[in-house]
Amino acid sequence: MSIDHSPADEAVPAPGEVLPPQPDPATPSDPVAVGDGDAEVPAEHDLGRMPGPDGGPRLSNVWVYNGKAYDLSDWISKHPGGEFFIGRTKNRDITSIIGSYHRDPEKIERMLERYSLGRDAVVEDVHPKNNAPDFLFTEGFDSWRDTPHYDFTDRNDLLHQIKGRLKEPALAARLKRMDRLFDVVAALLLVAYFAVEGLRLFERSWMPLWAFVILMVVLRSSLAGFGHYAIHRAQKGANKYFVNAFDFNYVALSFVTADGHALLHHPHTQSEVDIKKNVFTFMMDLPRGFRVPVHTLHKFGHTVTGMFVRMLEICKLTRKVGMADMYGSWRGGLPHFIGAFGTRFLLLGEMVLFLVMGDFWAWALQFVVTLWVSTFLVVASHDFEVETEEIEVNTDDWAVNQLEQAYDLKVVGNRYVDCFLSAGLSSHRAHHVLPFQRSGFANIASEDVIREEAAKFGVEWLPAKSFFADRLPKQVATYLLAPSRPAQEQGLGFWREHFSPSALRTCADYTVKGFTGIGTV
Repeated sequence: MSIDHSPADEAVPAPGEVLPPQPDPATPSDPVAVGDGDAEVPAEHDLGRMPGPDGGPRLSNVWVYNGKAYDLSDWISKHPGGEFFIGRTKNRDITSIIGSYHRDPEKIERMLERYSLGRDAVVEDVHPKNNAPDFLFTEGFDSWRDTPHYDFTDRNDLLHQIKGRLKEPALAARLKRMDRLFDVVAALLLVAYFAVEGLRLFERSWMPLWAFVILMVVLRSSLAGFGHYAIHRAQKGANKYFVNAFDFNYVALSFVTADGHALLHHPHTQSEVDIKKNVFTFMMDLPRGFRVPVHTLHKFGHTVTGMFVRMLEICKLTRKVGMADMYGSWRGGLPHFIGAFGTRFLLLGEMVLFLVMGDFWAWALQFVVTLWVSTFLVVASHDFEVETEEIEVNTDDWAVNQLEQAYDLKVVGNRYVDCFLSAGLSSHRAHHVLPFQRSGFANIASEDVIREEAAKFGVEWLPAKSFFADRLPKQVATYLLAPSRPAQEQGLGFWREHFSPSALRTCADYTVKGFTGIGTV
């Protein structure tokens, strides 16, 4: 499998959180085939899985594609898109990942045959929670049953038509130029980022507080936008370091978000697999009046200690599982760890430096504003406030689904400027149809082709939604002003919602979890 990046919100899954390799499971007497979610299986064995020695699912080194079983262990270190994408998808159904992230999935399918196990996939081949923490998914979720199955074989579908036009020489050359321009702008923004901080620290008269806060919000969001696209590029070479720019807005830990975002959200948007829609799950347990300050303190805890604790756990678990199973080798995996720790030390070091220089409150103000603007941006481009079962899905055409379940965003109205201001979401529909493209500028350049081809399939191209005028007010009403989940479920009044012993315990527990690394996104 080759994730074709280059020519290929939050708690989210961590690279180390993979169960140690188990012996090949015995074939069940009545194995369930992919798609047979209604088959009768022993409930006590988790859809028929035979339990392993530790009582958990008994798994082997298997990747599932189109209902067939493959062992890609030897392909991890050879993958042109980077070791991470193969190592992280063991014991998952990778059909949608191959179909959406490759320009020619038929070619990949032929390559896969050399790694075929010569049998149909069985329930033991798929980890029930995608090798991710249980709390990311709805209660009762099982990846074997609940992963949607799209048809990527129809050469007349929308995705094939769009990919065909992207091969036109003039457009292909333009996309490469746009990628280079995007990278140049990102480099200039990084220089501006350190310049703004330097002026505030050493020439404060040149950088008043209001200007500092606004500029830091803009620059952090913009650099996170670059990191967003770095996640979608091949995880090779310097990009293993660049991907951590996604952390600059204080929302995510790209070390683990690369999985949740690129491999669970994009191929399976708005399905039960899509963990991005659960970004606000824990925050909604907080009383509405305490939600903003307690969540802010929770994320401050992440910045100070929580993310470090989280990464140390990943190191420990990765060592237990084996670096080769995740990254093919130490050489393949070490840059991911160096980049992640380096970025977290940078973010913490900035806070310490502002504290030493007597300007902590300037740092704190930009932290709070950046955090909340970015948090809402994370989920502004989808209807995540709508329940999954209320969303109509056309599983016959993956690209049509992507266009109908995503929004383009505008902040100031210029798509190229908004590409950075929105953390890469201004051309969001193009990004979802073509997740392998390397930059937001390339997505903007692709929009005319996508719009023209979509019209032939009866898909209406809606105008971009304003983040501040449209999406933000709805999100505030849904996520900040709504009563807490316990209050809604138990019919509690305002006083009991906020001051009952259980509510106060929830606030205290949520705060502590921030400093211990729980609830990372």
